[in-house]
Order: sequence, then C-alpha cells, then structure tokens
Amino acid sequence: MLESVGSLTGSPWIYAMVALSVLLDVFVPVLPSGVLVITAATAAAAGSATGHVPHAVPDILSLTICAATASVLGDLVAYRLAWRGGERLDRAIARSRRLTTAQERLGAALARGGGALVILARFAPVGRSVVSLGAGAAHRRPRDFLPWSALAGLAWATYSVALGYYGGQWLGTTWLATAVSVLALFGAGAGAAYVMRRPAKAS
Repeated sequence: MLESVGSLTGSPWIYAMVALSVLLDVFVPVLPSGVLVITAATAAAAGSATGHVPHAVPDILSLTICAATASVLGDLVAYRLAWRGGERLDRAIARSRRLTTAQERLGAALARGGGALVILARFAPVGRSVVSLGAGAAHRRPRDFLPWSALAGLAWATYSVALGYYGGQWLGTTWLATAVSVLALFGAGAGAAYVMRRPAKAS
C-alpha cells in the first residue's frame, strides 16, 4: 500500500492536504477527507509494524490534531458565513426541509444545554454542513455552538485516525485494511444519519 500512496503519505504535505480537505468538506461534502485521514493513519501503522516509525510516515497524534483543528475551523467559517448571509440565505434555508428541520432541532438541543446533535452531525453525510450553516443562520451564540463543534471535530478525527491505524495493525497495511476502515467510518455515518432523522421526542 505504501508503495502506491507513498508520494502522498510520505511527504510532510500530507498534513496540509488533510487540513485543506477536512476544512473544505463542510462546503463540498463529497470531498473524501475521511478516506484521506484513514489512508494516512494506515501508513502510520506501517511504520509502527516494522518496529520503528520513520520520518516518511505521518505521526498519528499530529494527524489527529491536524484533522480536528481543520474540522473546527471549517465549521467556524461556515457558521460565520451563514451568520452574515442575510435574507437570501434565510430564504434558501426556508426552501430546504432538511435545513429547516436541522435548524429547529439544533436550536432546541442547544437551548437545553446539550450538543449531542452537533457531534452526531459530524459523522453523518452532509450533517456537518447542515448544522454549521443552520447554527449560523439562526444566530446561535458562539459559546453555545463552538465548544460542541470542537468536541465533534476531535471525536471524528480520533475515530477516523484510530480506524486507519488499528485497521492497519490488525489487518496489515494493505488496501483491505483501508477498505474495512472506510466502511466502518461510513457505517458510523449511516448510524448517525439514522439517529438524526428520527423525530425528536416531545418533552
């Protein structure tokens, strides 16, 4: 595997590529940021499996911090843009049932002092975009949203890196290990999307 992706994972630029991909996928959710994080973490497992970790493979702690920080920054940019979006963005959200529902559920969750929805949304396909834009458009206070965004980014980054690293350790540093890890990431996303789609219980 490392021979195939060595030009990517064997360069310090891997951190910049991970950061850029994670930051931008709040606007372009089809970007394979999770796949990139897992691939880099699997490469790190290859170095560990040989008994030493050469400079040519990513460091898992640095990779986790990089992905988590980029996730929070992306959320913050989307949040601020939506905050300043004005009436045009409000009309766009009103036309989208998904955005309207997410905005309502997010407001209720934050009002109760809980942000589990923000964390779930980080794993669900497009959920991060919907929640970050919804929080900004609804003018939710930064102190109500950003701490949960930081926790969500850290949880997602830790989970993704752990999948790639331990998948590489247990299954070997092959494309099979990467594929299994990616499927596990998609499975978590599907589960998060299912929970988010369920109607909120009446209080």
